Amino acid sequence: MKEHRPVNPLRRLQRPRWAEQQPTWADAKPALIGAALQRARERSPGGWFVLAASREVRPGRAFGRVVAGQELVAWRDGTGALHVGPGACPHLGAALCDAPVHDGRLVCRWHGLALEPGGRPGWRTLPAHDDGVLAWVRLDDTAEGPPADAPVLGPRPADQGLAAVATVIGRCEPEDVIANRLDPWHGAWLHPYSFTALEVLSAPPIDCTAAEDRFLIEVTFAVGTRFGVPVRAEFSCPDARTITMQIVDGEGTGSVVETHATPLRPGPDGVPRTAVIEAVVAHSDRPGFGYTRRAAGALRPLIGMAARRLWRDDIAYAERRYELRARS
Repeated sequence: MKEHRPVNPLRRLQRPRWAEQQPTWADAKPALIGAALQRARERSPGGWFVLAASREVRPGRAFGRVVAGQELVAWRDGTGALHVGPGACPHLGAALCDAPVHDGRLVCRWHGLALEPGGRPGWRTLPAHDDGVLAWVRLDDTAEGPPADAPVLGPRPADQGLAAVATVIGRCEPEDVIANRLDPWHGAWLHPYSFTALEVLSAPPIDCTAAEDRFLIEVTFAVGTRFGVPVRAEFSCPDARTITMQIVDGEGTGSVVETHATPLRPGPDGVPRTAVIEAVVAHSDRPGFGYTRRAAGALRPLIGMAARRLWRDDIAYAERRYELRARS
């Protein structure tokens, strides 16, 4: 028998005042969070880093970003295939981040040197991967174990759903970003505008097995000030720089939020910089979801705004964690 679902997934919020919530500090044990972070750090990404949202690397123009201290440039050839190479021209070092793309080649603005996707002596392209939501690059000199053929991806809807990507840059290291997400107990306290009735149903023990290494939470996502959508979600880390939240029960089952932490390079103050590149892949088997996908162009900026609002607080959490660690 097909499970009956209510036509309207919204529920009226019954949230306590902020200071009257049930404290969660006793459950958010530092040793438990630290053990989960250490297990995540031991999962090799195979040299793969998220470079940007797929949509940021547009046909006909270059895209530049520094990843793990390396200046890179990404572009697409005539077929739309993604290519990534060093961000400095091999001739005299001109920046290629603003190089025009002509006939699938980067053309340096200083002297017109055309760079093919296959590279040339002294300038070789790098392994790249486009999964339809995110653009990736593989750096083989990062001492992360043997290189993998493709990035390690967590669960995603089979049809990719409605995807939106937001990027926030913080003064911290990737582990501080992952540690933030491995602390689900902070959600209703630090983000009362988005979450209520948050309960951690299970957390992995310090000496857990791989099958147990996930957090299961129950939470209501606020929609406005009066209504919300209750769901159950799992948090897990497919690799050292990624944490995925997947809705496993409730409205939007199968939807995911992927948080990727990409190291950049230290800023002028010498403090590390990390790009938090968060992909929201929304999915629903309701018939009306097709109309939502047709409005993707209008919805993506709104989803991105909501993600950046959360990270306004979460990046402060990650930066504070880095600051405390750097002092010790």
